[in-house]
Amino acid sequence: MKNLFNALILTIISLFSCNPKSSNPENTLAGISDIKVLQYAIEGKTLYEANCANCHQSNGMGLGRLIPPINQSDYFLADISRTAKIIKYGQKGEITVNGVVYNQEMPANSRLTNIEIAHIMTYLYNIWGSEKGVVNAGMVEGYLKN
Repeated sequence: MKNLFNALILTIISLFSCNPKSSNPENTLAGISDIKVLQYAIEGKTLYEANCANCHQSNGMGLGRLIPPINQSDYFLADISRTAKIIKYGQKGEITVNGVVYNQEMPANSRLTNIEIAHIMTYLYNIWGSEKGVVNAGMVEGYLKN
């Protein structure tokens, strides 16, 4: 069973590595070479698309002046623990992202587990030029306690 799993992961890696990288911001998993990060990121991409992309968009660019971007966002990159809290508990009030003020409430995702939040965060913190590595469930638990 483990050999089958390893073969599947290697197949996925080879599929992404054979495709030319483009400037398309949605081509996000192609640059991840660490197998553990890729495992988390694959799950995270699915969870992100189901729970976050409706507002923040698949490419992370947000919705104009209504929903802030995540992709290349100074606010997002500045505090990884804050990201865990925002995903789990939501956020209200004004924030400034890349010099633009946003004041749209982000709803809580309280049904997401720590491992699901870890997958989403690993995906987001390892695409669009970032390379933060794996964010695991224990880290998320610590971020949510503080």
